[in-house]
Amino acid sequence: MLPGGVGARGYPQVGGGSTLARMGDVLRWGRGALGVAFFVQGVAFALLVTRIPAVQERYGVSDGLLPVFLAAVPVLAGVGSVATEQLVKRVRPSRLLRWSQPVVLLALLGVGAGRSVLQLALCLAVFGLAVGMLDASMNMLGVSLQRAYGRSIILGFHAAYSLGGILGASLAWAGAHWHLALWVSYLPVVAVLLPGALIGSRWYVDGEPGGAAEEARGQVLVFRLLLPLCLVMTFAYIGDSTVSNWSAKYLKDVLGSSEQLATVPYNVYMVTTLVGRAVGDFGVRRFGASGVVRAGAVVAAGGFAVVAVAPGAWVGMLGFTLLGLGLCVLVPQTFAAAGRLFPGASDAAVARLNIFNYVGFLVGSPLVGALGDAWSYRGAMLVPMVLVLVTLFFARSFGARPDRYGGGHERARAVDVGRGGHGL
Repeated sequence: MLPGGVGARGYPQVGGGSTLARMGDVLRWGRGALGVAFFVQGVAFALLVTRIPAVQERYGVSDGLLPVFLAAVPVLAGVGSVATEQLVKRVRPSRLLRWSQPVVLLALLGVGAGRSVLQLALCLAVFGLAVGMLDASMNMLGVSLQRAYGRSIILGFHAAYSLGGILGASLAWAGAHWHLALWVSYLPVVAVLLPGALIGSRWYVDGEPGGAAEEARGQVLVFRLLLPLCLVMTFAYIGDSTVSNWSAKYLKDVLGSSEQLATVPYNVYMVTTLVGRAVGDFGVRRFGASGVVRAGAVVAAGGFAVVAVAPGAWVGMLGFTLLGLGLCVLVPQTFAAAGRLFPGASDAAVARLNIFNYVGFLVGSPLVGALGDAWSYRGAMLVPMVLVLVTLFFARSFGARPDRYGGGHERARAVDVGRGGHGL
């Protein structure tokens, strides 16, 4: 049982001082449980993407066929996100998250334990569909919890994802270093994370319309209004996929680093992403979401510029450090802005917006690769730089509703529920 009395959609029924205290407990437990879900997803995704060479070797997938497998995962994840938009009309997002996360973990284990290309294709298909549902439902809960808290907390969830990614990449490195079979690397992780995720799922908190959301109940999602945020999401993931797919090659082939040093930029990027997200919520509370997004876009564009003109590996590393600090705030704040823009249809807005996460991932890597081969990799780095700068023109969309919660200023330890803004 959740601590305290809980309403039909997960929020406690308001009735008195003791109920307000129980409400605070419910929200805190829900926040912690959702942070665990983000962390688990970060570990699982990193374990897959960082062991792609080992997966290719295990199944004998050719270089020509490998891009097809890799592209299928985000495409199917987009399908899963579309399905989630429809499913949440009948099923609570917490239920979708509760059961999609174990499916992701089991599919990951299947990738490591399969023996045929057909088994690999099936496991990756299940992984992709479940990841789409998982990403969408996680961010739905994150947006609704932020609305209940009445202050910016969503960057903290994404910081947990980054922390999980660092751990997952470290575990993958250990597995590769000790030449462990994929299933040997994956099985202990799944054995620990799967029951932990199921136990934590007991405390998920679904959103219930209140205040402005109550007035907007039945609000229709207008894609034209959501489009600027969709573009920002796409541009952010083009930048992110550029770092994850090309940083090592760029440092080695363009900046002349050693093979060992070439593995460092992505780790630096992940660490600075974690740091930026860990403190980003404080920035939103102090300067507002629009201000933080503008600053992130400028810092990220500066990072790409430094990478493009870097005379050597260490200056290039500085550029990737700036990229982590700049890009890290864009995606979480885009989800939060969608929730503010459509308070009565936030679940649908988040699911629709989540599709463009995969669009950016699909476009980014081939775009930079094609430009690098046809022109130069230095020049190719200028393209995501320009796209990130375009975000500045859409920054107003992040302030479509008041982005400093609690009536224009941050109230310490306050939770705004409905119109009353009951403090805890």
